[in-house]
Amino acid sequence: MMIKIGICGAAGRMGKTIQEVINDTTGVTTGAAIESRDSPTVGLDAGEVAGIGKQGVGMVSNIDDVVDDFDVLIDFTVADAVVENLEQCRANRKKMVIGATGLSDEQKQAIQAASREIGIVFAPNMSAGVNLCFKLAELAAEIVGDSADIEIIEAHHNQKKDAPSGTAVRLGEIIADKLGRDLEECAIYGREGITGEREQKTIGFQTIRAGDIVGEHTVMFAGAGERVEIRHVATSRKTFAAGAVRAAQWIMQKNSGLYDMQDVLGLR
Repeated sequence: MMIKIGICGAAGRMGKTIQEVINDTTGVTTGAAIESRDSPTVGLDAGEVAGIGKQGVGMVSNIDDVVDDFDVLIDFTVADAVVENLEQCRANRKKMVIGATGLSDEQKQAIQAASREIGIVFAPNMSAGVNLCFKLAELAAEIVGDSADIEIIEAHHNQKKDAPSGTAVRLGEIIADKLGRDLEECAIYGREGITGEREQKTIGFQTIRAGDIVGEHTVMFAGAGERVEIRHVATSRKTFAAGAVRAAQWIMQKNSGLYDMQDVLGLR
């Protein structure tokens, strides 16, 4: 069966890359392409906007107009738009792959509620390599975490709106959970001035925003006499797009439920 994928933010950098990956992947096709109402690409052919040639799918600004044209919606847009699209997919029993970050607890709860009726993959990072790092960070926390100072350093391009990245936060959540800590209580976001000695049970976050960095994450477990570092460097958005398309194919097997890339990749 050919899986028809809808793409929110289809004219953005990630949206265009997702279209490229779909075009190169057997068994999937672009069914719908959605953009904001003020985008100059509305009405144009989505494939031509993405630079892959005419696809016969027009860019639209209203998801209602194309809700029958896709089986699963991939959404890497902003939090408020994700929640609006979530309600449309829930009402029409369409599955979702959500890669947006910066969602509030209330918005995450809306995703959880919708997953009782539709299948959803929700992950801050769709890369197979990053999700392997999630697993390695959990293992490192279990073995050396309580005796080490833990720092998470992330770098992204200068257009990224949220900080720290959703991937960095997820790394912190995984480590804190394994160590029995509350991340809200132990996280330190940057340092300035006379900070005093480091409290050993804190988890530090450092953020870099510069140029066109696609995405870099390092988790440091620093102990006495040794340091363990888990590092992932993305050089192309295709790694995230490929993961999202893989997730879209996988979620078609699920009628409902909330999953992440650990489920998709069989790492859990």
